[in-house]
Amino acid sequence: MYRVSEVIIVEGRYDKNTVLQAVDATVIETGGFGIFNDSEKRSLLRRLAQERGIVILTDSDGAGFLIRNSIKGFIKPEYIKNAYIPDVFGKEKRKSKASCEGKLGVEGMRPEVIVEALRSCGATMDDCEGRKTPEISKADMYAAGLTGKPGSAEKRAELKRRLSLPEKLSTDGLLQVLNVIMTRDEFYKAVRTQNGVEL
Repeated sequence: MYRVSEVIIVEGRYDKNTVLQAVDATVIETGGFGIFNDSEKRSLLRRLAQERGIVILTDSDGAGFLIRNSIKGFIKPEYIKNAYIPDVFGKEKRKSKASCEGKLGVEGMRPEVIVEALRSCGATMDDCEGRKTPEISKADMYAAGLTGKPGSAEKRAELKRRLSLPEKLSTDGLLQVLNVIMTRDEFYKAVRTQNGVEL
């Protein structure tokens, strides 16, 4: 499996699941058309784009292109790589009928198709064995008091405020974003500063 350096932007959770079966990457969902009115998420995507660059991987139908063009409207072009899936007609297994245009979305693509789309757009892909720096883990979040302990929700909320992250960002989403914007050492420094104690 390959690791993708850029943050991959997809429409929804089924797309995210499909991409994560193909590559090791940070994958953020737009929530479909929700991105149009979500200023916090747009701000987060701009920040992630500046930190690591993004790959937009939306469906190949009209809705997918509307979402893609919306993202291209608020993120500078130098931070964007555009990955495209081929037009494949059919329907996803979980759906009772095909989409309006009759095309499979990202969630209906085989892993090798996803990998080829990412490779074709110039995404930075490395073998996972080559990972050099340790990432922030769920165990680190627990040790820092951000999960599984009394007051952890409040500590997460405070950390999100301090880092100017969306308040509705889930715990897993927070972990993904932290791994984009800081190293593990920087994470522990930030948490020590917040808690006022040495971990």
